Amino acid sequence: MRIGWAFCGSFCTFERALGVLKALVLTGEEVTPVFSEAACQTDTRFGKAADWVFKAEEITGRAAIRTIAQAEPIGPKGLLDLLIVAPATGNTLAKLAHGITDGTVTMACKSHLRNGRPLLLALSTNDGLSGSAPNIAALMSRKHVYFVPYRQDDAAGKPASLVAGMEMIPELIPQILQGVQPQPVLLPA
Repeated sequence: MRIGWAFCGSFCTFERALGVLKALVLTGEEVTPVFSEAACQTDTRFGKAADWVFKAEEITGRAAIRTIAQAEPIGPKGLLDLLIVAPATGNTLAKLAHGITDGTVTMACKSHLRNGRPLLLALSTNDGLSGSAPNIAALMSRKHVYFVPYRQDDAAGKPASLVAGMEMIPELIPQILQGVQPQPVLLPA
């Protein structure tokens, strides 16, 4: 299967994402990394952007898609069977919910969805139960858009924050390919 794995700017989850990405590659899946502008250009306390891109490319053996121009052919050329956005930030959710295609990941999503192919979102946002809640609801009702089940990651310290059970992604793929939203969507904290 041809899978795209898009990284958005929730830098604290990159290590987890790379672990799941590696598990998919080890099962024989062909995975192409996609990086948002923030993810491939911003050095943070969690690591240097170039190092994250290098690790993803090393794991997959494929060059990362890093520009809108590189992402646009995904749909017209039918390059992917499944596109995973993990981590999917509140910013990306808002853009997808409102049809804004001004970056690499949003272009990859739009291009991929035009062919009616599945998009799997793994939330990682500090405002999932506040500012991003309407966008999550809007996307949950969209055809071909699916969510990795998620939970509050720190109900006491960050009561609006949501994070997906990213480790579940490999086992969810068969359901997604059959057009089924994995249940329950809300995981226990």
